[in-house]
Amino acid sequence: MIVESLHHTALLVTDLEKAKDFYGRVLGLKEIARPPFNFPGAWYQVGDSQIHLIVYPEKAPKERRIDPKNAHLALRVDDLHKAAARLAAEGVEHVASPNSIAGWPQIFCVDPDGNVIELNAASL
Repeated sequence: MIVESLHHTALLVTDLEKAKDFYGRVLGLKEIARPPFNFPGAWYQVGDSQIHLIVYPEKAPKERRIDPKNAHLALRVDDLHKAAARLAAEGVEHVASPNSIAGWPQIFCVDPDGNVIELNAASL
């Protein structure tokens, strides 16, 4: 077996409308068609991959704490300064790590349900 690529990541949310506002309007991701499953959710295209939001209140994160050591989703952005400005304009709390030992500058935030999101760029 050879893994070719990452197809999608699924995130658990409690409030679909708040989550869609964050991923669609705040992050600017394009919502795509989703099969008619028997549970609510939304899908977003991210380059060649997708993010699948699944409404599952019982299993969604309980904390809204920015912790880079938590499981998280990392999204590459073209301009970290613009990303930070966008988050600030939307009132989204975030923590910048411009000189991360990871080798690329990072910003961490959480979505409305507490899923940790890393935004990173190739350089500052």
